[in-house]
Amino acid sequence: MADTTDTTEAINQLKRENAELSGLALATGVILTQLLQTICKREMNPQQSAGKIIANARDAVEGFTAQSGADPVMKARALEAVKQYEDQIRSVLAV
Repeated sequence: MADTTDTTEAINQLKRENAELSGLALATGVILTQLLQTICKREMNPQQSAGKIIANARDAVEGFTAQSGADPVMKARALEAVKQYEDQIRSVLAV
């Protein structure tokens, strides 16, 4: 019976940690997006500036995951996140 209790406690702890990390990731994403939007808005060509940032981010994800042999799921999620940031950044920029 002790194993069940230990397992349940471990699962609950992991759920709490996951929720905390999700909150941290959300806050980081919101702040980062707002910062990048502000930076891009100040540029002469904000869409081009955003494009450079996103291209560099994609290249960095590709490079890091190739070098480290990262899990393909992590790579896919990172590239998906870059696309989400791109959509959010570009949504407030002049065309």
